[in-house]
Amino acid sequence: MATALIKNTLIAINLLATAAATAKQFDLPAPGDALIGEPPHKVSYAKSRQEDTLLDIAREYDIGQNEILLANPNVDRWLPGQDTQVRIPNSRLLPDTPRQGLVLNLPEYRLYYYSTEAKTDQPGVTTHPISIGRVDWETPLGKTRIIAKTENPVWIPPQSIKDEHAAEGDILPDVFPAGPDNPLGLFAMRLAVPGYLIHSTNKPYGVGMRVSHGCIRMYPEDIERLYPHIKVGTTVYIVNQPIKVGWSGNTLYIEVYPDLDNPDIEFSERLENALNLIEKNNRGRLPVIKGSALKKALVQSNGIPVALFERAVAIEDIEFFEEQ
Repeated sequence: MATALIKNTLIAINLLATAAATAKQFDLPAPGDALIGEPPHKVSYAKSRQEDTLLDIAREYDIGQNEILLANPNVDRWLPGQDTQVRIPNSRLLPDTPRQGLVLNLPEYRLYYYSTEAKTDQPGVTTHPISIGRVDWETPLGKTRIIAKTENPVWIPPQSIKDEHAAEGDILPDVFPAGPDNPLGLFAMRLAVPGYLIHSTNKPYGVGMRVSHGCIRMYPEDIERLYPHIKVGTTVYIVNQPIKVGWSGNTLYIEVYPDLDNPDIEFSERLENALNLIEKNNRGRLPVIKGSALKKALVQSNGIPVALFERAVAIEDIEFFEEQ
């Protein structure tokens, strides 16, 4: 019996991994809920090949470098080895924003696109990994919008970027012509914040890292899919939410990432922030939560949703059946 159980579990893991690789769009959760993807207890793994790096696997499953490293802290980034089990994050909580347009949550290095293109379509959300601005070239926060779209963009490096590269002995040209070697890639969407874009990249293995001069970079294949659906005027929310809390049915979850602004933030401050969010999501009252689970989520900060609390089923949610 144990052998059969192990075999069935491995089959389920493989199926989940395959689903993770292809699932790009999710139905919006029910009102009041925030979890998308598989139930968090259904863990998904991929088996590495000898020639793989974690970055190869991340791109195959449409996750970023930071995300796959957080989920696999004990796996070598460059040499995971043959048949190593690599955890593939397959569920997440939606950021606490209006569910419209584009939402960029910087601490999780991830973009969300809320689609309502046709009135007959089921509203959905698509999510992709992104790169964000370096510490000295931060991506701006706030509400903005897409003001222009360009295919095969030409890039004219700002003088500040040219000076930075020149100081390191790298002389940039005045103009990068359109094409796959252009740092902007083949697609670019300009934000109303002057100088900032959401664009493709000719360095895809940097997706999921803090490496840009403030712009948002995407995998080339991701922005190619997303680009046709984004209209000029689309609202963009850029937020900094390292801790997300939300419901799925009657279960309250927390999802934690390292803090961008203060990597060495005190545990007590993170705990206070988390408790405030839990209270906010439970109608202003702090429930009796699983303290050990909360502590583990805050300490690990690995971006995996963790169950904290099960509320009693409301009487209006109970279905009554007459005896036949």
